[in-house]
Amino acid sequence: MPTLKTTAADMVAAARQRIDEIDTETLIAQQDDPDLVIVDIRDVRERHKTGHIPGSIHAPRGMIEFWVDPQSPYHKDVFAQEGKRYVFHCASGWRSALTVATLQDMGFNAAHLRDGFSDWVKQGGAVALPEK
Repeated sequence: MPTLKTTAADMVAAARQRIDEIDTETLIAQQDDPDLVIVDIRDVRERHKTGHIPGSIHAPRGMIEFWVDPQSPYHKDVFAQEGKRYVFHCASGWRSALTVATLQDMGFNAAHLRDGFSDWVKQGGAVALPEK
């Protein structure tokens, strides 16, 4: 196996030093804020299996940069809302940390849920389950 110059864990640690992180308790308290957009970047299969934060939008990790960029043919209007605060999350906070660091590099202001959806569930945050 080749030796990497940097590990995924190193990349996450570096991202976390320069992005805004929100703890689970704070996000639970802010969940009903109409100016808050919670963005779930987990794979659709994860959302289907474990549920999602009610009212969150789903934006697959592989499309984020394209959906956020107004110059992209894949742009989604949900990311062009004036006055909104965006908080991204994944299962444990790794993917969302990297995502928010990338978006910050693009000039898009966002934060991420530090400990992810798994901590959201652990701390009793509301979960919407998919219809069967």
